[in-house]
Amino acid sequence: MTEESKQVIRSTQSARIILCISELYGVSLSEATDIYYNSETSNMIEEGVADLHCRSDKYLAEEVWIEYQEQMSTSKKSI
Repeated sequence: MTEESKQVIRSTQSARIILCISELYGVSLSEATDIYYNSETSNMIEEGVADLHCRSDKYLAEEVWIEYQEQMSTSKKSI
């Protein structure tokens, strides 16, 4: 598989995960996009860590959301 093919697959998966976040948690696509691309999980998917790209879109959306909630909780505590 070429690097270009891998990038297309990752981009498509990212779009599906973003859509899942939006639908599961009732946030706009714009918010879901920001949440996804600011997550460590998205970086790990990009880097191919632990074969995360093999997990379901829903599972990854849930992981990104958990990470986001933890970040929000931490930022509220530091105020």
